[in-house]
Order: sequence, then C-alpha cells, then structure tokens
Amino acid sequence: MPSTVPNPIASPDAPSPGAAEDRVDVLIVGGGVCGTALLFELARYTDLSRLALVERYGRLAQVNSRASSNSQTIHCGDIETNYTLEKALSVQRTAAMIGRYGELLDPAVRDRCVFRTPKMVLAVGEAECALLRRRFEQFSPHFPAMELLEPEAISEWEPRVALVNGVFRPEPIVAIGIRNSPTAVDYEALAESFVAEARRELAGSARELDLRLGTMVEAIEPEGDGFRVRLRPGPGSAVAPGELRARHVVVAAGAHSLLLAQRLGYGLEYSCLPVAGSFYFTPDLLNGKVYTVQNDKLPFAAIHGDPDVRAPGKTRFGPTALLLPLLERYRPASFWEFLRVLRLDGAVLAVLWQLFGVADIRNYILRNLLFEVPWLRRRLFLADARKIVPSLQLEDLSFARGYGGIRPQLIDRRSQRLLLGEIRIEAMPGLSFNVTPSPGGTCCLGNALRDVEAIAARLGCHLDRGRLEAELLGNPGEGGSAEATPQAA
Repeated sequence: MPSTVPNPIASPDAPSPGAAEDRVDVLIVGGGVCGTALLFELARYTDLSRLALVERYGRLAQVNSRASSNSQTIHCGDIETNYTLEKALSVQRTAAMIGRYGELLDPAVRDRCVFRTPKMVLAVGEAECALLRRRFEQFSPHFPAMELLEPEAISEWEPRVALVNGVFRPEPIVAIGIRNSPTAVDYEALAESFVAEARRELAGSARELDLRLGTMVEAIEPEGDGFRVRLRPGPGSAVAPGELRARHVVVAAGAHSLLLAQRLGYGLEYSCLPVAGSFYFTPDLLNGKVYTVQNDKLPFAAIHGDPDVRAPGKTRFGPTALLLPLLERYRPASFWEFLRVLRLDGAVLAVLWQLFGVADIRNYILRNLLFEVPWLRRRLFLADARKIVPSLQLEDLSFARGYGGIRPQLIDRRSQRLLLGEIRIEAMPGLSFNVTPSPGGTCCLGNALRDVEAIAARLGCHLDRGRLEAELLGNPGEGGSAEATPQAA
C-alpha cells in the first residue's frame, strides 16, 4: 500500500476576468468523489462547452471522501451480508465501474487510487456459518468469483483469522472469499484523478473547466431557463464573492446537500440523523479485507478489518457507530448546521423511539457510546475485534485519532422511517440535490451516469453513450453516439 499521496489541486484556481458574470452549462456543487465523478463523465462523454465545480474547502475531497473518513472499500454486494440479492446485483454493476475507470488511468495514477486485495466475510459460530452457507448457494451463481472457505482455506488466506498459536480457533468458522478484485479505494485520490482526467479531456479544445476551490454557494435562484448562483468564500478562504449563471445545477455535497436544499425551501420532508464512525489501528495483521456477518436488526455496518491504504504497515478495525450531532466530524461548528437539518418534531421523535425500542439497536447504540470513552474504549473494542483476530491483545490496539467520518442517514418525516439509501431531491427541472451515504463512494460513477443522462436529456447535448458503456460498463458495441432529446424545462 502506498504512503500518503500529495493533492495535485491544493489551492483555488485564479478567477478569470469577469468571473462574477461567468456563464456555464453545468455547475456541480461539491468536490468529493461524487461531484468529481460527475465532472469527469461530463467532460469525457458529452460536448458541453463550459463546466464548473465549486468546493467549499481549498482542497478536493476533504469531508467524507477523505481517505481517513471512510472504510476505503468498494462495496460490491458480495461480502455485505445486509444486502439482498437484488440490491447486491444493482450495486455490483455500479461498483465495477470504478475498476474499469482505473483501467483508463496511467498505471502510476491507478495504483494510488484503486487496489486489488483478497477479501472475505467471516462467519463465527453455528448460526452464522449456516447463514453464510445458504448465502453462498444463493449468491455464487451471480458472483462467480466467490469461494466458500473452510477453516483450512481461511488459514491460507488469513492465518491470524483462523489460527491461535498455530492451532485452529475453537469456534466453527466459514467464509465467503473473493481472491483478487478491485477491493480498496483511496476515494480522496480518486476524486483528484477525476478532476485531472476531466482537465486532460478538455485540454487543447475550446471547452473550459472552471474549478473554484475555497468557494461556497450562498443562494441558487431560477433565472430564465437556468439559474443564478451566488458564491462566497469557504472556511478560511480569501476567494472573492461572485456569481455564476448555470443552465443546470447538481448539488453533490453530502449532508450539506440537504442543508442547502432546505435553505432554499426544498426537501423539507427530510431530517438528517448523522452517524459517526471511529476506527482503531493495529500492526499489520491482515492480508486483505475481512468483514463479519451483519446483524439484520442493526442499520449499521458490522465491524471489519482492512489494511489502510494511507498507513503502510497498519490494519484498521471498525467502524463503531455513534449518533453525533454534527454534519462534519471534528468540526464542532457544524453542530449549528445539524440543528437546521434535524428539523426535530413528532415525526423525528417517533423514528428515534422506534430505533431505541428495538433492544439490539438500543444496546448497540449505548455500547458504541462507551467506545468513545478514553481508557475504556480499547478494552471494550478488543472483544469485538477478536471475532476477526482471536489472538489480538490490548497492546496491539490504538485509537485512530482523526479518523472516521459522518454518514448522513435521512429520516422521511412523512412515513416516519429511517432511510438507508441515497436520496435525490429534484427541486425543479435543472436543479437537483444528491445526499449519498454509504455506499455513495462505491456508486459514484453510477450515480454520475444517472445525472449525465438527465443533463443530456434536458440540455440536448451530444452524449457518447457507446464510448461510456464500453469504457465504464463493459458493454463494447452497445449503445452508440446520439443526440439526446431536449426536455422541456
């Protein structure tokens, strides 16, 4: 695994003359992996002449796409036991796009973004083993790379998972493994590569990319058949205020998408319940990713162990799950932003009551609160981590300070239920807000494709569908270049 890579886009672009009156075809708000994926696809597969992206920080991918803020995983549905077969097949299609995108890159760049490692989901105990065997029978026809691993095979893949002092651990174990596939991602480096490739695509042409780092959106107002977007400096930025006029606007800013939407009067039917995850480091104990069986009563990720792509020689275990009143981890000022998107009322309280009314969820939440208590947290987490590495010792564990992000889970106040997937708020033709909790990074290119198709249909631009499908979806010869049919605004 490589060490930390430098960000090649670390300071705001100098504004062009007359920037306050700039006009663009598409404005993307948010420089994480989802917003930059959309920028790449628009640059490579359409003929739109002016594209713009604004990001509140002076660097790309500094919130949930940051390498330290997520599990660095491509979620393909094969080892995630909380996925139904239908969901797994849907996620598999979009997850594979990241690996195919990697093949378009120079190998030196690809090796900083996408990593091939073995991975498995581990069952411990009779009940979990029986569940995993049934799952293998159901899923393996659709995932031919799957292997059912008995203890001997597990010990070959991951000795510390199967053995304690050279002897097989006493509990029954079985695993489903994938031997070699694109498995781990540095989503921060991936976002940087999307922008670099978009620039490469436009180089030497009359087409333009307006990248504005350290810039926030103050307001979005309909104007004619497009939008007038007022901009202001982001945190710690000296960028001058300005305006853009855009024919189409996509906001892909995580939890801040909902914040901006509600500030403009859209998406008021949703509330945000931020779930934070913390991690622990150990020495290099695993060869690849090892997941555990999900408790189907818990809407939170089960613990897993992963070699960290930015910390050579270390394995990262986690995440824990903590309901945290922040929109950004480690930015206390985002508490006030959280209050605005919580929109606390009877519907939100009803959902919280439902969650805490389930004993498994209540006990899990309370236990995860203790995981944040110094001295106590390592001792409590050790018991959970030993499910993966039974010989793990307390001195092997250290709290990963500064690691972990925020997962913006939404509550539908109308139906009074917690939503586990992404939400796309269609405010009006040409203006949408995307809120993408996990697996948003995995589906970044798939979600971008959905937005590209909507943009092409509305703006009537050329979309090279054949090239896109051949390169990202693995459908050579299908589709074809076509003019999209304009849609009334």
